This record gives sequence, C-alpha cells and structure tokens, in this order.
Amino acid sequence: MLVVFCVVLGALLGGCASCRYLWQAGLGQLELSNKARPVAEVVADERTPPGLGGLLSRIPDIKKFGEKHGLRATKNYEHYVQLDRKAAVWVVSASQRLRFEPETWSFPFVGSFTYLGWFDRADADKHAAALEARGLDVYVRAAPAYSTLGWFRDPVLSTMFSGGGDGPAAAGELANTVLHESVHATVYINDQSYFNESLASFVADALTPVYLAGQYGQRSPEYEFWKKHVDNREKREERRKLMHAAYTDLAAVYNGTAPDAGKLERKNTIISKLARDLGSEAGKINNAVVIQFKTYGSGTKNFEALLASCGGSWQRFISVVGSLTSKSFSSTQQEDFSEVLTSLCR
Repeated sequence: MLVVFCVVLGALLGGCASCRYLWQAGLGQLELSNKARPVAEVVADERTPPGLGGLLSRIPDIKKFGEKHGLRATKNYEHYVQLDRKAAVWVVSASQRLRFEPETWSFPFVGSFTYLGWFDRADADKHAAALEARGLDVYVRAAPAYSTLGWFRDPVLSTMFSGGGDGPAAAGELANTVLHESVHATVYINDQSYFNESLASFVADALTPVYLAGQYGQRSPEYEFWKKHVDNREKREERRKLMHAAYTDLAAVYNGTAPDAGKLERKNTIISKLARDLGSEAGKINNAVVIQFKTYGSGTKNFEALLASCGGSWQRFISVVGSLTSKSFSSTQQEDFSEVLTSLCR
C-alpha cells in the first residue's frame, strides 16, 4: 500500500487536518529511521535469531529477482526495523453508506488516495470515529508495510512476516510484500488508487510462487505453504466471485429508485448473505470493505490478458503499464480501468 510521508508538505497546508495527518506521519517515519539498522549488520549479529538472519539474508535475492522481471532498482530494503506492534500502519478508508463513493484525501505532488495510513492505532480509531459520525461506512485494517514513493528509503519491517522469521510462511510473506511495494516504486499514477494497488497485487501475487520455487524448490515447505494457504486459486476465485456478485447486487440497489430505508434493508440482506458465504461476521462488512476488494483485486483478467499479449514477458508488461499516465484514465480514482488495459493489448 501507499502512504504519504513528507512533513515538508505540511507547510503548504497550513493548520488543516491534512497538515496534522502529515505531521503524525512524519513523526512515525522519523521513529522508524531512528530504529533502523543495516540488514547486513543484523544478519552478522550473533544475537539475531537464525530464522530472522536467514530470512533477511534473502533480501538482495528478492530485489534482484524483481529487477530481473522489470521492477526498478532502488536503495529500499537495505535496513531493518524491529517493531513492537503487529502492524506498520493502520489504514482507514470510508465510503458513502448507500453509494460506492469512497472518501478521498488529496496531497500536493502525489495526488489523491482512497485511504490514509496511521502509525498509531488510537489515531486511526479516532479518525475512523470522526468519519462514522458523518454517516460513512468505515473500515480500519492493519497493513504490514507501505511505500513512501521515493521520499525515503523504505526499510524491511518486522511486520512484513510472521513468527519472527521462523516457519514456512515467512519467506512468502516477505517476498510478496517486497515485490508489492517495489511495484509501487516502479509504476505509480497519481489519483488512481484502484489501478496502483491492483497492479501491485497482481504482479506480486503472480511472481511470489515463481520466486519461492526458484529459491527454495517446489517441494520446499516455503513453496508448499504458499501454494496451499495463500495462492489457492480455487479459493481465491470463489472469494472473488462472491465479492464481485455482492458488489454488483449492491450497486444495482444503490442505483435504483427505492427510498433510502428500502435500500438500507436490501443492503443488509445482501451483506448478511455475503458474510455467511465467506464465514465472516456481517457487522464487519460494509461498503468500505467491499471497495477495498475493488481497490486491490480489480482488473485481474485484464492484467492476465495484457501479460499474454506481451508474450509472457514481465519486463515488457512492466514497460507497457509504465507508459500509462494520468491522461490515460477518463476520471480520477477510476474503478473500472479495463478499457485502459485493453487498449494496451492492441
């Protein structure tokens, strides 16, 4: 995910809420910078647990793998930060309750976002409460990492992997996160959160098992764990279909002519069914949650078609999507960018 981190921008924004947000973001980034240690130093430290040291020693290989597949070479992930919390940031997003209309926040130079990341959970909850008081659907989620879009050199964070580096899950988690954020450092289009996040998810999710197979082998615990528990295509496709169907049904309700009370009743029915199908609590699903599905999971079929038109070459694929600009899109925060990708296949 992307988070805006530039305290200098606060001077451009006076005493507004955006300035206060950037101030906390700057302080949080400063805290990470002060805690950062060179990865090589952590690996060489005899006090470092073997699992963590071994995992961190793979960072250069992950970066080289990404570069081989078209991602930009950067100075990111050369330092490590041990955090005493379960998330790097807490991400807050919101939407109108009877429309799929996300709340957006705009900043100079980097455009608008459909979410904000907070270093402190209490600050995130306070922001969420203020949005709920305005009658919005709100979603707060933990994020293991973020990209500063080149404002700073992004470190490896302990939140990027589970179990302190031990266990078969950690390798895939770390590789996926580094690849995801590296896509942001390579291709980023202002005011297009849906495209940016969906692209990063598509590339990282597709390349992670390739990396694991090459580094650990297809019979390794690392590869088998990823394929069974994370990259289970049948489960992912089933979830995608359920979320897409709910989104379509809800959009039809919102675009209808029924009074708001009737729309709200129908919305609750659709969400309750979705919750049952997903095995989730209905109270935890709302428009903001469904929009996040669109933000991170849109355009998969179109991305696959584009990759095929590039002869399966990831370098060509990254080069082609990198040719897009803000002018390639018909509106800001464009949810359906299928035509944009289809035009690249011609």
